[in-house]
Amino acid sequence: MSFKNRHVISMKDFSRKEIDYVLDTAEKLEPVARGENRSRLLDGKIVALLFFEPSTRTRLSFEVATQRLGGQVLNLGSVEASSVMKGENLADTIRVISNYADLIVLRHPLDGSSRMASEFSSVPVINGGDGSIHHPTQTFLDLYTIRRESHLEDLKIAMAGDLKYGRTVHSLCHALSLYGAEMIFVSPPELSMPSEIVKDLQKNKIKVKETNSLEEIIGDVEVIYMTRVQRERFLDPEEYEKVKHRLKVTGSLLKNVDSNLKILHPLPRVNEISPAVDATPHACYFQQAFYGVPIRMALLALAMGVME
Repeated sequence: MSFKNRHVISMKDFSRKEIDYVLDTAEKLEPVARGENRSRLLDGKIVALLFFEPSTRTRLSFEVATQRLGGQVLNLGSVEASSVMKGENLADTIRVISNYADLIVLRHPLDGSSRMASEFSSVPVINGGDGSIHHPTQTFLDLYTIRRESHLEDLKIAMAGDLKYGRTVHSLCHALSLYGAEMIFVSPPELSMPSEIVKDLQKNKIKVKETNSLEEIIGDVEVIYMTRVQRERFLDPEEYEKVKHRLKVTGSLLKNVDSNLKILHPLPRVNEISPAVDATPHACYFQQAFYGVPIRMALLALAMGVME
C-alpha cells in the first residue's frame, strides 16, 4: 500500500484499511520514538512546520518525529516575523516553502486551509489542525491510543466537553464510525455536537446518545474522551464563563467505575480533569501525547515514500 506524495488533510480521505496500515506502521516505529532504536529513514529530508496558531504537542511531536528519523526541521517561527505580516497570502507562502522542503505540516485557523494549501504545494501537505473541523493527525494518535490501551472494534465511548468547536472530536467521530463504535456525546446544550455530524453518524447506523451528565454515563462506557472548553473560540467572554465549569472528571466520579475505563484528553487541559485523576490507572492522556510521536513518524515516512 503506497502513501508516497499523499496529502493528509481529513480522516474522510482514509478507508479503514488505510487507517489500520498507518497504525501498524506506527507500532513498528514505536521503539524508535522511545529512543530504544535508531533510524535514518528521513536522512537528507526537510520537514517545514508552518503553524499559524499556537501549539505545543502537535508542533513539538512533529519536530521529535522528524529528528528521531534523522530528518531536519524548517520552522516558520512566529507569524509576526514572517512575510505573512507583509500581506503575503497562504497560497504564495505554500508555493515558496514547497521549494524548500520535502513535506509541509500546516496548522491554520481557517476551515479548509490545508485542502487549499495542498492544491498549491509541490510536496505532501499534512494538516496539523485547521479551523474547527479537521485535525487528522490527532485522530490517528487517538485511534492508536485506544487500540493500545483498550480496543477499537465495537467500542463504547463518551466524548465530553466542547463538542461544538472541538475539531478533535469531529475528526474522531468519523474515524470511529468505521469500527462500529457506539458514541455518547456529553456537553452543555450550548456546546453540543453539530447536528450534521450526528445525522451523518445515524445515517451510517451508528448508535448515538446525547446527554449533559457525566454521572449518567460514567459506568456505561469503556473510554471517556474529555475536551476543554475553548476560550479562544468564543466571541463573547460571558458565554465562555457560563459553560467553562459545567463538566469535570474527579476522583469521586471514578470511585466505583470499571477498572478498565480509560480517560483520554487531547490536551491542554484547564480544569475539566482533576489532578487527582492523574495517578489513577484510568488516566491515559499523557501516554496519549507520547503516542503522537510514532503516529507522526509513520505519516511522515509514508508520505515521503521512505517506508512502505
